Amino acid sequence: MTNLTSLSRRGFLSGAAALGGAVLLPTPSEAGATIDLSIGSSWAQLLPPPRPATPVWAYDSALPGPELRFRQGERLQLRARNHLDRPTSIHWHGLRVPNAMDGVAHLTQPPIGPGEDFLYEFDLLDAGTYWYHPHMGGAEQLGRGLAGALIVEEDTPIRVDRDLVWMLQDWRLERGGEVAPGFDSAHDAMHGGRIGSHVTLNGRPAPRIEVVPNERLRIRIVNAATARVLALDFGSLAPVVVALDGQPVAPHAPEGGVVLVGPGMRADIVLDATGEPGAAMTVRDLFRSGDAYDVATLAHGDTPLRARAPDWDMALAPNPLSEPDLAGAVRHDIVFNGGMMGQMMMGDEAPAMIEQMRQGRMWFVNGRASDGHDGPPLIAAEHGSSHVLRLENRTGWWHPIHLHGHVFRVMSRDGRPTAHREWRDTVLMAPEERVEIAFQADNPGDWMLHCHVLAHQSAGMAALIRVADAV
Repeated sequence: MTNLTSLSRRGFLSGAAALGGAVLLPTPSEAGATIDLSIGSSWAQLLPPPRPATPVWAYDSALPGPELRFRQGERLQLRARNHLDRPTSIHWHGLRVPNAMDGVAHLTQPPIGPGEDFLYEFDLLDAGTYWYHPHMGGAEQLGRGLAGALIVEEDTPIRVDRDLVWMLQDWRLERGGEVAPGFDSAHDAMHGGRIGSHVTLNGRPAPRIEVVPNERLRIRIVNAATARVLALDFGSLAPVVVALDGQPVAPHAPEGGVVLVGPGMRADIVLDATGEPGAAMTVRDLFRSGDAYDVATLAHGDTPLRARAPDWDMALAPNPLSEPDLAGAVRHDIVFNGGMMGQMMMGDEAPAMIEQMRQGRMWFVNGRASDGHDGPPLIAAEHGSSHVLRLENRTGWWHPIHLHGHVFRVMSRDGRPTAHREWRDTVLMAPEERVEIAFQADNPGDWMLHCHVLAHQSAGMAALIRVADAV
């Protein structure tokens, strides 16, 4: 077990301001050098004072980790140094990177052992909101705090007064403030995953955020929880969604009036602070019926910035993505089974699934539960080929399905075309829902397709898509 108390509480308190929010690191083009990122133990004030601070794992001792900001087309060079007593890796969630840089331990790279380092180096092809986190050790490394935002700015960004990142993390804490053990809980794995007891925004519980009446904010929401789905309600304020998972979308009001963000997913919103001077507007998570809670309070100042909210254009320029050829696409049926209260496959697959469940694997992709990365790929794709995946959730639980190395269009839900045909790297599936996605396999390598409820992934809900090298 890593020594979670290796930093003194005095040292934590002296750096508490830094732990309360993201830290901007210089880009390599500005600093002329590789970014050095340490991975180790720290402290964070996850509970309101005078409750005790919590020992956590963190990047550069900050919670969340340092906010990395680049411009589209720049090159990221970052050396990760592991000061934990266990191996780790860094996955660049949502970014189209070379396979060797994807950060999946034992698949795309060897784990970064204790005392070791690894150099990540790749070009940033797409503007948008992304994030980084470990890709080994199940839910524990993320659940103890290892997460940070990576922002790739557009050459011509939309006009706003402030650009903010909201990284939301979910913590299961004991009475003394420590992170509760039990990341391998079979109960969590069979149900909705490890749902915590406390949610933080940029490392703080339900923070009060000062805004100026009639200013325009761009808020980049990142769900860095291991299992919790968020449905953010902004009360009488009117958020406009302008990007999903980093990819621009036609500006629109969120469906149902709430911003729905599953684990691993992101949403960029434009929000005008239209409350009355002095008003305090609460942002709440309404996803779990009967268990709503405050996420943040937007405290309006006394003096408006301008007479009324601006009417600036909100549309973002698209990223250079390859459209799938729907007419010539290869079509695949992918069924997710397992867990409690879900359907089970019948017929020839049933005995094999039952045997896998006896071995502790509880979730299945087309009848097979993943156990590492040694099995055959679910799909073997020629380079440049197009694919339509007909995903079917035959379970009683929500699943955010994440594809590495690519982005896809969400074409339909339960047979009905989606309103925006949005590009995503993670699609949230409701229980018993069918979703159709389409992508072009233009990035060679072995790529994971998995549930981002990490207890589900660890218990088998993962597969490989193999994309051949270009000829």
